[in-house]
Amino acid sequence: MGKVRRRYEEQYKREAVRFLEETGQPLAAVAKELGVAEGTLWRWRKRYGRGTQEVLSPSEAAELRRLRRENELLRQERDFLKKATAYFAHPSP
Repeated sequence: MGKVRRRYEEQYKREAVRFLEETGQPLAAVAKELGVAEGTLWRWRKRYGRGTQEVLSPSEAAELRRLRRENELLRQERDFLKKATAYFAHPSP
């Protein structure tokens, strides 16, 4: 007996491609996270993606790197505050 082919709605495919393009993660990592084959995600990107990558000027690329670093720092601060809140909400006996 063969495998049952999973069917995905077009909206799901478009969202998967958007996620792939916006996160900048490798295709293999996104495919694993979504639970789809790499080849499948590659075909979806080819069909629903923006096509060619947008070319950024050096100043835009520098700003993008700066914003990504700042975003990561803010995530770390948020996570720290969540942990601190949980710690102080339940003090040790």
